[in-house]
Amino acid sequence: MFFIDTVETESLGNRSYLAGGARTAVAVDPPRDIDRVLAAAAARGVRISHVVETHVHNDYVTGGLDLARLTGAVYLVPVAARVSFARTPVADGDTVSVDEDITLRALATPGHTPHHTSYVLEDRGAVAAVFTGGSLLIGSVGRPDLVEPRLTEELARDQHASAHRLAAELPDETPVLPTHGFGSFCSSSQSEGDATTIGKEKSANDALVKDVDSFVAALLAGLDDVPAYYAHMGPANAAGPRPVDLSAPPLTDAAGIAERLAAGEWVVDLRNRVAFAEGHVAGSFNFEAEGKIATYLAWMIPWGKPVTLLAESPAQLAAAQRELVRVGIDRPAAAATGTPGDWIPAGHTPRSFPRATFADLAAQESGPDVVLDVRRDSERAQGWIEGSVHIPVHHLHQRLADVPAGTVWVHCAGGMRAAIAASLLDAAGRDVVAVDDSFDAALEAGLPLTAGN
Repeated sequence: MFFIDTVETESLGNRSYLAGGARTAVAVDPPRDIDRVLAAAAARGVRISHVVETHVHNDYVTGGLDLARLTGAVYLVPVAARVSFARTPVADGDTVSVDEDITLRALATPGHTPHHTSYVLEDRGAVAAVFTGGSLLIGSVGRPDLVEPRLTEELARDQHASAHRLAAELPDETPVLPTHGFGSFCSSSQSEGDATTIGKEKSANDALVKDVDSFVAALLAGLDDVPAYYAHMGPANAAGPRPVDLSAPPLTDAAGIAERLAAGEWVVDLRNRVAFAEGHVAGSFNFEAEGKIATYLAWMIPWGKPVTLLAESPAQLAAAQRELVRVGIDRPAAAATGTPGDWIPAGHTPRSFPRATFADLAAQESGPDVVLDVRRDSERAQGWIEGSVHIPVHHLHQRLADVPAGTVWVHCAGGMRAAIAASLLDAAGRDVVAVDDSFDAALEAGLPLTAGN
């Protein structure tokens, strides 16, 4: 009897899997922090005999090479993937024995990358599940534009063909287990639902219900911005990532924090946005540990710039470190725990700025000086506050000079990105109000909205 365990990385919208039998198992697309996969194997009492990659990932640093080295597992990587380390190349149709009567069969499914490979898990010769990586997702497919712009349309057509191959060769009841698609920017559109099968996708997935030309046109038209750090993930994975280091970073104090700020380094406050607005170190940025810190900090920080983390507790610091190593920010330059009183030199006072709702914004009698919308283009297209300025949060650090003069009321869709933006503006010396509210409340507040598409 086989088992399949899911190792979820919710913050990045990804899933990895551990599948096997009574004695041995295979790890599929493991995350950088491999201790979670090892814990899953220990809980099952199995040895990891194989580690497999569906593709060279563009959205996170893989733990596959490290996991294979540590466990002695065979490391399977698609044969056409250009990598710089020793591995066992796997080609379409190849099979490996995972445990007694349990096998894994490779199925070439190009599209997300040219070399993308899915893996069919079979138990006693019967199909048990298919690990589809960035190929067939829940209601969607992996985006085809992460490899090379000149290949995007070709890969989009490959995605269509690969989805049809999976649908044609696998039974309708086959569980589809993708790596991406649970909020990942590797998904070509946001998926809904938590589980699916080949049969369900046949009736609902655009790749399987639209002709290839209609599918490709819609897919390419719907692609949104790619996080900037994606440009560094593929090369890191192809070169072979270093073993992960989650040991505590060196601690610093108020003087050290001031020195790092003066040197132009990034000092990131991990506390929640309410606490940050009430009081923080002047010049620091707010990326909530409970938010999508890995995505947005890695997206916005100049790559390779030293970062110092300020946390309210060692546990919060450790959790943030774990998030950041998943996207290649391996070692904070320094860290401190406590409160702003511990981080600010004697004689200095914390910075602060007000928070508000959309009702507060609507109540401004003379109107606000500036309303800044930091949502993505696709969100803005659905409707916006009349007269608002639009700069997506991931562009704001480079475009602070484009924000008009005056007090800036900054909003997003829910408050988290507005808090990041407010901290950037505050650090630049601007007067700012963070709108910490759902955008749905803008209409209820009576703010004039321009209808989107």
